[in-house]
Amino acid sequence: MINSSDLKLTAIGTDIKRKNADALVLGIYKSEDKIHIADSVLPAASTAQLEQALNDLGVAAKADELTRLPGVQDSKAKVIGFIGLGVDSPADLDSETLRRAAGSAARQLTGVKSALFALPAGTVEHAAAIAEGIALGNYRFENFRSKKNEKPVLGDAIVVTPVSADKQLPAALKRAAVIGRAVRATRDLINTPANELYPESFASTVRDYAKSLPLKVSVYDEKKLAKDGFGGLLGVGGGSDRAPRLVKIEYAPSKAAKHLALVGKGITFDTGGISIKPAAGMHAMKSDMSGAAAMFQTIAAVAELGLDLKVTAWLCLAENMPGSRATRPGDVLSMYGGKTVEVLNTDAEGRLVMADGLVAASEEKPDAIIDIATLTGAQMLALGLRTAGIMGEDTLRDELVAVSQRVGEQAWGMPLPEELRPSIDSQVADLANIGERMGGMMTAAVFLQEFVGEVEGQRIPWAHIDFAGPAFNEGSAWGYTPKNGTGSQVRTLIGFAEQFAAS
Repeated sequence: MINSSDLKLTAIGTDIKRKNADALVLGIYKSEDKIHIADSVLPAASTAQLEQALNDLGVAAKADELTRLPGVQDSKAKVIGFIGLGVDSPADLDSETLRRAAGSAARQLTGVKSALFALPAGTVEHAAAIAEGIALGNYRFENFRSKKNEKPVLGDAIVVTPVSADKQLPAALKRAAVIGRAVRATRDLINTPANELYPESFASTVRDYAKSLPLKVSVYDEKKLAKDGFGGLLGVGGGSDRAPRLVKIEYAPSKAAKHLALVGKGITFDTGGISIKPAAGMHAMKSDMSGAAAMFQTIAAVAELGLDLKVTAWLCLAENMPGSRATRPGDVLSMYGGKTVEVLNTDAEGRLVMADGLVAASEEKPDAIIDIATLTGAQMLALGLRTAGIMGEDTLRDELVAVSQRVGEQAWGMPLPEELRPSIDSQVADLANIGERMGGMMTAAVFLQEFVGEVEGQRIPWAHIDFAGPAFNEGSAWGYTPKNGTGSQVRTLIGFAEQFAAS
C-alpha cells in the first residue's frame, strides 16, 4: 500500500558545468515588466539570452508556472525548467516560497530521472526548504493502474547552493528526506481504496512498516476491544463485516524525558452509517482515515530522526457502514473508561472512536496529547479547504499554530466556548454525540475534551486538530500539494515533536 518511490537528495556548489543531470531548474521573477532569473548559476551571456527568450514568450513568472526550454552549452542538462517564484524581487523570498517553488517544479517536471535545482539557496535554511519542497512535490500514485506511466519519476535531486560544504547541511537534507517520505507514505494510505485499506489491513501495514524501525506495535482486535470495553470503536464498526481495530505504536528511547501521545481518527470508509450520507462525493470518504495515517507516519518519522522523546500513537480504526448490526440513532454506547454516549447521529462517528483513543492515551499520563481527525464539515465552512482548525488547552494550541506557520502549513487557533458544553447533554446518557450546530467544529472538540484525562487533578495538556478540508484535495494541484491525499499536518506534528523534545 505504501509504494511511493524513494528520492535521493544531495547538494553541490554553484559550479554545475560538469554535473550530469536530465534537467536544470531555475527560479524566475518579474520586475519592471521584465523576466529575470534569480541568482543564476549560468554565465552572464547565457543568462541574458534565456531571459530574453522568456520575455519574448510572454512568460508571467507566476507561482506554479513552469516553462521548459532546451538546455544550453554551459550545462549538461538537456532541458531547463523555469519555475515562477511569484515575487517581485529575490529579497521577498522566504523558506515557504522556495519550498513551494521547488515542490511545484518537482511535481510538474515529469519524464526526468535527475535534476539540478538551482533556486536561490544562500543559507542552509533555504537549501533545506528547497530539498523538502522537492521531496513533497515529487509524488505519483498509480498503485491500481494496469498500465503504469512510462515517464520516469524523479529519483535523483541535487540542490545547487553556495553553502554545499556547510557542516549542518547533511543533517538538514536527511531531515527533508525523512519528512518527504512520511508525507508521501501518508498520501499513499489516504489514496488507497477502502476495499484494500480497512481496519485489519491497515493494522497489518503498520506492523510491516514498523519492522525496520525502533517501534513496538500492539493491535487490539474485536475480542480485545469487547473485553476491555471500547464501546466507541465497537459501536461505529458494528455495521461492517470488517471489524474495528485499535493500533498502539510506541517509540521509547532510553534518554527520553517527555512523553507525547498522538491519537488519530481512522475511519477507513464513512458512509455515515444509518444516518447515511448523500451519494454525491461519498467516494472521497476513503480519506476519513487521514488522521490515523498522519499519526502513523509522524511516529515513524520521529523514530527515523531518533528524537529523544517518548511517543505513543493510537490509531482508532473502524469502517462506518449501515449493516444489520450498525448502531442506530438513539442507541447508547458505553465508551472505554465508562462514560455513556447517546448517539443522535451515526454520521458523527469520528468523535466516538476518538473518545476511546483519548481515554486510552490518558491512562498512561503523558505530558501532552494531540489528536487529529477529519472530523467535521463545519471545519471547512469555518476555515476553508486549506486551513486546519486547532483547539484545546491554550498554550499547546498556540504552540501548534506557531509550528504550523513555521513549517509552511496553514492552521488557525479556535476557542472552546463554554456555552457549547450544555448542548451535548443527553436526556438518557452522560453525553450526546452531537450538539449545537452553529460552530459545529468547536462543539465536536468540546465533546472530545470530555474524554481527556487528568493528572493530579489537572487535565492533561491536550490539543485537537480538525483538518477535514486540508486532508484531501479534490481541486487542482498547487505548489507541492497534489490532488487527492495531501499528507497535511504531518510536517506540523513532526516539527512540534522536535520542539517538544528540545524544550
